Amino acid sequence: MRSERPLPGARPTTEQPPDPPRVAWRKQMRARVLQEAWQLASEAGWDRVRVADLAQRAEVSRPSIYAEFGDRAGIGTALVRRETERFLLGVAEVLAAHRDSVPAALEAGVHHALAEAARNPFIRAVVTAARGGTDALLPFLTSRPEPVFSQAWRLVAAWLGEVVPEAPQGRRDEAADIVVRLAVSHMLLPGPDLGEASSRVARAASAVLGTVHEVK
Repeated sequence: MRSERPLPGARPTTEQPPDPPRVAWRKQMRARVLQEAWQLASEAGWDRVRVADLAQRAEVSRPSIYAEFGDRAGIGTALVRRETERFLLGVAEVLAAHRDSVPAALEAGVHHALAEAARNPFIRAVVTAARGGTDALLPFLTSRPEPVFSQAWRLVAAWLGEVVPEAPQGRRDEAADIVVRLAVSHMLLPGPDLGEASSRVARAASAVLGTVHEVK
């Protein structure tokens, strides 16, 4: 029997075998619990998220939730990790789309971050509560082993290393620090003009880098 050969130019299939039923159920359960936690935190803040409510809404048992996440804090950690990955992926995509101009890329990236913080109900709920110092989810964003600030800084610093390798590393690191700190500041205390805020952050970081591109 003649063996079949792939057509010219065809890519070899790399499909992964399906997960065993137990693994698939765990993944689905985890996703449902995190989505319900996201919804509850968006509506009422993390302080009011209870494991019993999550179990009911996700239609799973509390022991299953504890077995998967450990405790309520584990749910918070997993939720923040998921949202951080999504948030920073969006920022990375914006930066990648403007590689020809560092100031324009930084301005677009900050604008995206501020707009997402205002649009996303989960981020908006956390930021709004943080202004009043009432939401217990804030420590997950700032003081865990992988705080959001550190991940965002590494993203911007790594991107600057790719697009302006001629700039001294110290300046690149400082510029990344300025971008992240000022962006977070504008999230917590937003001004009336999103575009102007983004432009100010980009100008400050560009001044540190010594770039000569004009930021409009």
